[in-house]
Amino acid sequence: MSMAKKKAPKFDFAKLQGDLQRQFQNLDPKDPSLWPVLPRTLLCLLIAAGMATFLWFFKLSEFQDELTAERSTEQTLRDDYQKKLVKAVSLDALKKQREQIQQYVIQLEKQLPSKAEMSALLSDINQAGLGRSLQFELFRPGQVVVRDYYAELPISIRVVGKYHDVGAFASDVANLSRIVTLNNLSIAPATKDAGSNLTMEATARTFRYLDAEEIQAQKAAAKGAKK
Repeated sequence: MSMAKKKAPKFDFAKLQGDLQRQFQNLDPKDPSLWPVLPRTLLCLLIAAGMATFLWFFKLSEFQDELTAERSTEQTLRDDYQKKLVKAVSLDALKKQREQIQQYVIQLEKQLPSKAEMSALLSDINQAGLGRSLQFELFRPGQVVVRDYYAELPISIRVVGKYHDVGAFASDVANLSRIVTLNNLSIAPATKDAGSNLTMEATARTFRYLDAEEIQAQKAAAKGAKK
């Protein structure tokens, strides 16, 4: 027994197009809620697209600025980390250098006389000149100048003697166990009746460390200056 073939129903595109067109006719712009389904759906999609565009160009741009700032902060932190890492790696070497500097400072401090030893040091300078057969025409200690960590005593001297004796005296002063410097040196021929002698004028500067009272006075003065 044969069965008759059924024809598939044809889809009417013209009718569908007409229905869609009629949905967009006579739309009331004041009340979109009365629109048919398709116009309402398209309106919602347009509103959603507009909101997305607004967020993209305005809100996301703010986020982009924040992201750029955070990236800059990150780079700064990375650079700071690298610097600290280099310091950490070389910390042992820096500690050794610090110890060496401290030892050097201690050695220099040992060369500074105390306040009670200044008289002996002045006597050593005088004996250095007499030991070279020099004649002192002037040996006058000046006013003590107190610095942050030490005190400085200038001594005006004028000696007369032979050329080699004057040079040896300057060498002896430089080799004293305490620090003494000769400044403002001036060498000239002595008076006519002194033969071949020379006159040397100079300012000898010696230094001493401060005692406890002087250190406290310096600290108090520094605090007063800051205020």
